[in-house]
Amino acid sequence: MSIDLSSVGMKKGQQYETIITTMDSEGKKNGAPIGVICKDKYKVMCRIFKGSKTLDNIILNNEFIVNITLNPILFTLATIGNIPEDFFIDSNIENRDKNNNKEYRDKYRDKKSTYKNLPVLNDVDAYLICKVIDIKNAFKKSDPIKKSEAKVIIANVEDIILNNKCAKAANRGFYCLIESLVNFTRFDIVDSEKKDYFLDRFNESKRVVNKVGSSEEKKAIELLGETFKNKGYETD
Repeated sequence: MSIDLSSVGMKKGQQYETIITTMDSEGKKNGAPIGVICKDKYKVMCRIFKGSKTLDNIILNNEFIVNITLNPILFTLATIGNIPEDFFIDSNIENRDKNNNKEYRDKYRDKKSTYKNLPVLNDVDAYLICKVIDIKNAFKKSDPIKKSEAKVIIANVEDIILNNKCAKAANRGFYCLIESLVNFTRFDIVDSEKKDYFLDRFNESKRVVNKVGSSEEKKAIELLGETFKNKGYETD
């Protein structure tokens, strides 16, 4: 199978919400929610703040796993604290070959030791095995967290393991658009204080969509903004 990130719904230039899993020098597994940008069909990029266990482990091993899932519990556990050990499996051939799949056995016959120390989250829709090709310092003038140092990680995707043929990486832009549309349907029946709140939420959603969304989502949020203006309300 040739590497093509469109197989998990990732398009060049767009950012997706994933869980990156890594391991430290003592074998402790770690998972963290990280936005990953698709650079092309076989390359990804992410920006991680200094002090993160994920960054330390990536620098140590030059490898990591990008887990593709829509499981809300996994995202929550990854955000509020480390994910329990029993949520992980290893990325070696023995665990990939759950269904006695001959294609997997033939493909990985000579790779049984490859990636064996990289932890994968159990029952994710797909995961990407990534090999770091560059790490550089990162600073964005627009970043609200101005005092924190960060690194940009660029990695080649060595393999894509599809557990679900319909796997699709989550993009915040779409969900922000949907939330804005829901608020819009209620706009004419709420008081002025709630209207102000909805407009503030719309402006934030528009910022996110313009940062990480697709061209269609950007067009849609712009159309919604024009509709607000036609009603006599100012938006950013």
